[in-house]
Amino acid sequence: MSIFITGGTGYLGSYVVTRLLETHDDRLLLMVRSRDRAGAVGKLWNGLQMHMDAARFQRSLARIDFVEGDLTAPSLGMTTEARARVAASATSVLHIAASLNRKSEKACLNANLRGTLSVVQLAREIAGGRGGLERFSHVSTVAVCGHRDREVVLEDRSVDWERSDYDPYGRTKKFCEHMVRELLPGIRKTFFRPSIVMGDAHHPRTTQFDMVRAFCVLADMPLLPFRGDTRLDIVNADYVGRAIADIHVKTAPRHEIYHLSSGTQSKTALEVASALLSENAGRSAPRFVPGAERAFAGLVDRLASLPSGRAAQGPGGRALGQAALLGSLFKVFLPYITYDTVFDNQRVCEELGAAPVPFTAYCGGLYTWARAQRFSFPYSPLPPGLDLEPSPRGADA
Repeated sequence: MSIFITGGTGYLGSYVVTRLLETHDDRLLLMVRSRDRAGAVGKLWNGLQMHMDAARFQRSLARIDFVEGDLTAPSLGMTTEARARVAASATSVLHIAASLNRKSEKACLNANLRGTLSVVQLAREIAGGRGGLERFSHVSTVAVCGHRDREVVLEDRSVDWERSDYDPYGRTKKFCEHMVRELLPGIRKTFFRPSIVMGDAHHPRTTQFDMVRAFCVLADMPLLPFRGDTRLDIVNADYVGRAIADIHVKTAPRHEIYHLSSGTQSKTALEVASALLSENAGRSAPRFVPGAERAFAGLVDRLASLPSGRAAQGPGGRALGQAALLGSLFKVFLPYITYDTVFDNQRVCEELGAAPVPFTAYCGGLYTWARAQRFSFPYSPLPPGLDLEPSPRGADA
């Protein structure tokens, strides 16, 4: 199997690509937004260096063909030659790339809707080629379920078109699922819906800090504006990456839709707080004040509306920008806490024969490391002497 992958250099994509390289023998066609192979290799190194050393990375390049492309460009920004090569050689598609900008309708429309449509169009070309299309896997999100309150949501009862959406991200991803179903009839499809993906059960490092920053700020607050028994459906990234990679290459997965989540085993806010207390001496136990939820949500809205980026230049601009960032992060994170909703994960647990690691088992190390790193990953430059030439089998775009 040759797998055409979008988003393989991103945070979640790096876990999927690493798993495919380590445990499967498929050839990977990675679409990367880069002007040349050297730039593509550099992007992939940034994504994979958390998972492997330079020697392993060098060996992995022999199984990777880079395809220059852009999710938001017409025809994915591919040359005619590159597109024909992908259509002739790919046997499955794994679409991971997406915009996570929950505040921008434009970003979500361009990347998620237009981008997914372009990937589907390429998949149709692959399906009409010599080898056909064995599978189309789409990485979606539990946010397609819309507003929920104190529920356990099952995969086949998730999408309700009468229900309001959280934000442009959830709304566009919901329609992406619909579009894939409508435009790829007769093609075997798999939809993966991760919940809050945060941290790694094997080590405290991460390259994705948005949710981690919000989690750390909440962890430091003496008063928390929600109930202590609210469940937090947080799942470790290594489990999600394993699930996507392993199920995608299966000949006959048992289901079409999988919640990649902690499900009914999700820990409560109080359990998470207790785990942090046990691993970080000197911390004080927070007080849960659910009656303050509305006031806190109002504060979050005001902070999120503050100027940021270039608009926050001048005296006090840095502080304004930081406040706006925290407001935006909480605006995304808060509904997943206050609505006390989890997403049943029995399907993926049975498919893999394993459950995700509880957040309480690794949240303390994640908190300590992220704070010490000031929410920044210590990237290493591309190793000197790395062979940047494509392998004889490769087809560099």
